[in-house]
Amino acid sequence: MSNYKIETKCIQSGYVPSNGEPRQIPIIQSTTFKYDTSEDMGKLFDLEASGYFYTRLQNPTNDYVAKKLADLEGGTAGMLTSSGQAANFYAIFNIASCGDHVVASSNIYGGTFNLFSVTMKRMGIDFTFVSPYATDEELQAAFRPNTKALFGETIANPALSVLDIERFANVAHKNGVPLIIDNTFATPYLCRPFEFGADIVTHSTTKYLDGHGSGVGGAIIDSGKFDWTKYPDKFPGLCTPDESYHGVTYTERFGLEGAFITKATAQLMRDFGSIQSPQNAYLLNLGIESLHVRMERHSYNALKVAEFLETNPHITWVKYSGLPSDPDYPLAQKYFPLGSCGVVSFGVKGGRRAAEKFMKNLRLASIETHVADAKTCCLHPASATHRQMSDAELEAAGVSPDLVRFSCGIENAEDLIADIAQALEKAGE
Repeated sequence: MSNYKIETKCIQSGYVPSNGEPRQIPIIQSTTFKYDTSEDMGKLFDLEASGYFYTRLQNPTNDYVAKKLADLEGGTAGMLTSSGQAANFYAIFNIASCGDHVVASSNIYGGTFNLFSVTMKRMGIDFTFVSPYATDEELQAAFRPNTKALFGETIANPALSVLDIERFANVAHKNGVPLIIDNTFATPYLCRPFEFGADIVTHSTTKYLDGHGSGVGGAIIDSGKFDWTKYPDKFPGLCTPDESYHGVTYTERFGLEGAFITKATAQLMRDFGSIQSPQNAYLLNLGIESLHVRMERHSYNALKVAEFLETNPHITWVKYSGLPSDPDYPLAQKYFPLGSCGVVSFGVKGGRRAAEKFMKNLRLASIETHVADAKTCCLHPASATHRQMSDAELEAAGVSPDLVRFSCGIENAEDLIADIAQALEKAGE
């Protein structure tokens, strides 16, 4: 499907039925798969043949959807995981282990920050967090001889800062490591990071890709372009024999196009088992089929809401890179000219208390931990997703106490603005 436009790929990629086969992706709701001989199954365990033997590792329904996502992102291979958290964990842990180091943007989702700074640190992997606006010199200073990757988010959640992907990719490659990008908020419809030098893309498919709050999931897509074999000492897991699979060397057996995802599946999914359910993969595919239509409306609504907030006396600041007044507007025009997603962050005059009062008075928008959904929802991150972070960590992540994350759905923009206006009036009383 590589010759088709992305709107067509959203509908057609991943699964092409043959004569008389189901038109929609079938849900293969089976834990196991039958084979005629032990020898046939043994070839699968030795990675000598392709196929399925246990859904904890792979499932046909999941692979159809992963193939579609790889096509949308312009990658060579992909895999689905049980959540976006699992996707980010696998993407890092696939190439970093105890004693290694990773550089990450400080403006990332609070759950990812905790995963990196607490849980993975306990596993012996050290992280250095840098501002997404760090100079090349400041970014370079964060690297160490044992650094294995550079990580960032296309559009940070909830700070909404825009990462200069091309610049970060150049610094990563100068240091012989891949750039891993969480592309959840932009989606491949608005931005394809591989086109700007990124090497690995992750998603929380729970958000825009699903679009309806129906199934939790994640995904990892490999560009197939990073040459692991140039740095065999830095990436031994990909470039030296894996004794748990009879000495297979992933880069030799599967090439640059398939080594990363095959290793993540064969090792990490085998041992951790964070598989996305086939039912959720089916629902995810239904969501992706309308992605291109929804993202246009999400972005349109968010821009209208941001323009309203920018002139409202009850608002102290607005962050939305689609606004010409936003500091990240030039980057947004470069990386996602079709729109800046549907999420707007802003501060309510009066601080934390006023922000909480504002949300209590919303009628249309609902208070949820969810975001990037067809239905409008909002959140006060300092009290919810980022509540484990200190004030200093909140500041570094671009999350102030008065910040409200407002996720515009695909309702009528005038109705959303009217709901915000009445809630702001009550918050200011």
